[in-house]
Amino acid sequence: MKPQSLQIPSQLTRKLLSSAPRRCFSNTIQRPAENRIYSNVRTPDELHTLTFLSATDNRPLITFWTASWCSTCQAVKPLVKDLIEKEKVGEQEGGLGFVEVEIDSTLIGDLPMKFLITSMPTLLAFSRQEPQMETKLTRPEQMKDKNFLREWLLNEARRGGRAGGSGGRAFGGLFGGR
Repeated sequence: MKPQSLQIPSQLTRKLLSSAPRRCFSNTIQRPAENRIYSNVRTPDELHTLTFLSATDNRPLITFWTASWCSTCQAVKPLVKDLIEKEKVGEQEGGLGFVEVEIDSTLIGDLPMKFLITSMPTLLAFSRQEPQMETKLTRPEQMKDKNFLREWLLNEARRGGRAGGSGGRAFGGLFGGR
């Protein structure tokens, strides 16, 4: 017995196509994309999923590497979250994603080593799933400077999900710089 292929009548096809939403060109200004705040990351798979989601949205993902016992992290975290949540820094440029990565999670494994996280707090942006090593922030005094932090977030948002090279100067430019 031969398997039969499914045939869709052309009338049904036309009906389906005619009812599909159409995208028209417009000269109206699009609304800025809203920033997204995600639940804390405790496993490598969770970070991978969020970098993938951000890449599909062409939205940079800002990761804040922290631990519950880190007092400097607790001082910096509200500044970063206020800029992203309340002041909506980056929304005009296309939006940002933000997540805390809990280094002291028992399930995190060697994830911090993979991204060369050697101090806390650390801010590391991902664009199209690539870590932006050359713009990684590790100095708390820079993170506590609200104007510096705002400008850093704006620069990452302007990247708009475009990868600027995962290595850059940190790896001798082998992986492409900007």
